[in-house]
Amino acid sequence: MLDLAEEGDRLLDFGRASRLPEGGFGWLSSEGEVETDRPVELWITCRMTHVYALGHLLGRPDCASLVDHGVAALRGRFRDGVNGGWWAQVGPDGPVTTDKTAYEHAFVVLAAASATAADRPGARELLDEALTVLLDHFWDEEFGMVVEQWDETWTTLDPYRGVNANMHTVEALLSAADVLDDASLRERALRITTRVIHDLAASNHWRIPEHFDATWTPQLEYNADQPAHPFRPYGATIGHWLEWGRLALHLRAGLGTDAPAWLLTDTVALFDAAVREGWAVDGADGFVYTVDWSGRPVVRERMHWVVAEGTATAAALHAVTGESSYADWYATWWQHIETCFVDREHGSWHHELTPDLTPSSSTWEGKPDTYHAYQATLIPRLPLSPTLARALADGIRPR
Repeated sequence: MLDLAEEGDRLLDFGRASRLPEGGFGWLSSEGEVETDRPVELWITCRMTHVYALGHLLGRPDCASLVDHGVAALRGRFRDGVNGGWWAQVGPDGPVTTDKTAYEHAFVVLAAASATAADRPGARELLDEALTVLLDHFWDEEFGMVVEQWDETWTTLDPYRGVNANMHTVEALLSAADVLDDASLRERALRITTRVIHDLAASNHWRIPEHFDATWTPQLEYNADQPAHPFRPYGATIGHWLEWGRLALHLRAGLGTDAPAWLLTDTVALFDAAVREGWAVDGADGFVYTVDWSGRPVVRERMHWVVAEGTATAAALHAVTGESSYADWYATWWQHIETCFVDREHGSWHHELTPDLTPSSSTWEGKPDTYHAYQATLIPRLPLSPTLARALADGIRPR
């Protein structure tokens, strides 16, 4: 199996090319070159800032300057200094889109939390501001979830509600809770997780509905005409079952004796469903991207982030239960990554493969970021609580 420390360093090396002189981190091609004709994405800049904060906390060279570069972009180029919040995309002349979206704002919180743990200049101020924006504008106290999208001036709220943004909000809240020692953020994460996993998933054969209207009524046919949408695909997304399960175990560890028992039992059910309906269900190795509401594959392309989350969740379940089956899946999926996804010629991992396991770009072009892959090299080697940046800042070294 891959040496995870070496693989992590290889991913750090690959991502350095994404640094843009004008601010932020750009979209990398399959060959590792910045695609300068694309808008600069907030989510990529946040993810790469987070990754290099972890690299800096591990003592890896030249990561501190990249964290500072990301923080500067989040406090400058991406920030709406008039209305507050952050632009989702920017170009040479300013924002390309002006809507304010929860998905990207969750990543601002994550990046700022990791940079704060790394003790980088301006990071704590960024974290305080990002949490204020997230909780003031996106948190819906009635439902215990975050809403999706506002216009530029926070005047008009889009009626769409989505689970993906809420999943990454849980991740961000857990990280911020550890960095700031703020248990109230963990309680908000529990409210979101309860609704998504213990209510919605458990009542739907563990196939998590992704798309909702303003009253949080599932919209099961949403994007049926765009089944391979990169952020809002039709049907149920296998990788999210794994990712939600892992986050539930981080939450469980963070809550300690106050954690409800279902955080573990529901994670086991989500994991089993992902294996049953997602892994090698069409005769070839790999996780399919999505399934319909009867569990049949819809989009059969294999996404790198799905199997990355699979390894992390298997490792987490093995750490909690000690059951050998999770160690077996962990080894199987890392072998799959090494054989099929790791790109030894150009660096990083192929982000997408066809069902016959050759590189593809029907949903994802290039190699935009290293977030899922890099975290997959760290999560198995650190405790489930505190979360990654806080653990490293506390001096906990990866196994």
